[in-house]
Amino acid sequence: MGIFSRMGDIINSNLNSMIDKAEDPEKIARLIIQEMEDTLVEVRTDAARNIAERKELSRRADDYQSRASDWATKAELALTKDREDLARGALSAKQQSEAMHEVVLKEIDIIDEAVAKADEDLSKLQSKLNEAKAKHKALLMRGQVARGQIKVRQQLSDNKVEDALSRYARMERKVDELEAHVESFDLGAGETLESQFAALAADEAIESELAALKAKVGTPKAANGDKKKAG
Repeated sequence: MGIFSRMGDIINSNLNSMIDKAEDPEKIARLIIQEMEDTLVEVRTDAARNIAERKELSRRADDYQSRASDWATKAELALTKDREDLARGALSAKQQSEAMHEVVLKEIDIIDEAVAKADEDLSKLQSKLNEAKAKHKALLMRGQVARGQIKVRQQLSDNKVEDALSRYARMERKVDELEAHVESFDLGAGETLESQFAALAADEAIESELAALKAKVGTPKAANGDKKKAG
């Protein structure tokens, strides 16, 4: 199973339920990034283990190759000493060492392939991770803008504004009622307090003007009145 298949299984297992529940997309993005970072660590750990294993296999391959060379030398020595039986045994041991050398080389080829694949996958995953982080930053910015727009629109359409205006209108009506209550004390009295004072001022002006008029015409009238009495 490839790295991206494994990563997809890991992510999908955690994300499907979140998406179904309409979770915060920013949380989903952070989870994806976290899963990708965890996968990077896991793959690097596996690659490091494979590299260490390859070094061990290389040492074993060199050892089997050295053994095969040693058995070849011993086979020649045995023949020079007319010990064909020993030469035959040395050649058998040489073949076994060469066979093990080939087995180890095949194991090294498998590990080399795995390391190369891991290197390729790590490069792709790192690129995808960088892309995901960049998109996450853009997503955060888009989310902030969207939340700001929602807040403004909620303020424009929120009933709180209408409620505040309604309370203000009720306050105005209450003040109007208080003023009306004050004015109601003047009802039934015929005249208001202000109108009575205004009337007093008008009467005083009339009396003053009447007195002035009497002073002007009072002497002739008074004289005529005395003549009528005397007659």
